[in-house]
Amino acid sequence: MIIGIDIGCTTTKAVAVKEGRVVKTIKTKAFDAVTSATGALGKLMIESDISMSAINSIAITGAGAFKIENNLFGIKTDKVDEITAIGKGGLFLSGKEKLVISNIGTGTSIIEAGKDGIFHIGGTAIGGGTITGLSKELIKATSFDTILRLADKGDLHQVDLLIEDISDSEISFLNKKATASNFGKMLDTASREDIALGIINMVYQVIGMISVFAARSRNLESVLITGNGSNNPIGKKILEEISGIYSIKFEFPLLAEYTTAIGAALK
Repeated sequence: MIIGIDIGCTTTKAVAVKEGRVVKTIKTKAFDAVTSATGALGKLMIESDISMSAINSIAITGAGAFKIENNLFGIKTDKVDEITAIGKGGLFLSGKEKLVISNIGTGTSIIEAGKDGIFHIGGTAIGGGTITGLSKELIKATSFDTILRLADKGDLHQVDLLIEDISDSEISFLNKKATASNFGKMLDTASREDIALGIINMVYQVIGMISVFAARSRNLESVLITGNGSNNPIGKKILEEISGIYSIKFEFPLLAEYTTAIGAALK
């Protein structure tokens, strides 16, 4: 059995992989990388009744992996490049031979993976961290669940400038409900709910567009969405709207948020 651990900026995810199958997944939060990694490993072992002797090796990756210098609990521990782990995990979950992956975490990484290798196309500093950071300042909300709950009741007409606000007709292939400018209207009557939705809409529209450009540059018709941001129901709806406009399909695989940890274990 191999344990893969993805030590992120805010959340650490761990998976147990046995004979090419993911048999257990868990998530934890802690203040430092060592506590995150050891806590995730301990929780995984206790909840799955896994003995230390059953673990052949541990593979760690993510932003906090460089802080782990020694083996964990005496078990052989290897570090795996995060981009490689995302690519390996994405190929495994998708079952495809070639794909573009948008991994949405604190920021967003865009990766190409296939038989010719795994390549970091680029990305954006826009991601989940942008949502929580702006929400803390603009609507005084820090819990992601609270932000989603507020956004679910929001009205984009209060914050975003839409094409219908500036034109009586559609512009090119964009309908009148398409966004002309994120936060370009920002009425005095905008509520916390409206602003929360505006923040999420802006973040996912940016991610969606750079993902579309990446897929088209590789002559592909779909993008695999992974990372914590793959679980955002409002963000998923925004990406699906972009898919309808640009004919690029966004795919959300099972265990998408564990992609990086799975890829580390498989590597």
